[in-house]
Amino acid sequence: MSDIHFNESIILVDLEAKTKEEVLTAMGENLQKLGLVKESFTPAIIAREGEFATGLPTKGVSVAIPHTDVEHVITKTISFAVLKDPVEFGVMGDPEETTPVKVVFMLAMDQAHDQLSLLQRLMQVFQDEDTLNYLANEKEAVKIKNLLAEKLDFAFEGGE
Repeated sequence: MSDIHFNESIILVDLEAKTKEEVLTAMGENLQKLGLVKESFTPAIIAREGEFATGLPTKGVSVAIPHTDVEHVITKTISFAVLKDPVEFGVMGDPEETTPVKVVFMLAMDQAHDQLSLLQRLMQVFQDEDTLNYLANEKEAVKIKNLLAEKLDFAFEGGE
């Protein structure tokens, strides 16, 4: 999975939003503006989040991992956002329950098997409370990019 597009342009720090839809819209529109996803991506990711919640009440900092089908993706990427204030997302596997999400990993994979591989690596990050706390409090996109590239063990395109 070395052809993933991952640089500072897809990292949003102190993202202001009141609802999960606002979070997903801001992140999706950023990816669309960069030419990484199709116009259909944002509506598709919002619709999927409504059906299949992606919030995870992890230790210290809750995360969400919204994603949608490969046909909405132009270039494989993972967008990352630190929310200024936590936003309620439905809990994965229990949509009646919510968790206050502070960190969002938006996956835009162009092949289904890549998504599974990336999710497995992300789960290791989610189990590391120190890493999640660092990500939730870091203000410099380049430091976030470098840490995630190291933790997720992938080479990336489009950055230094």
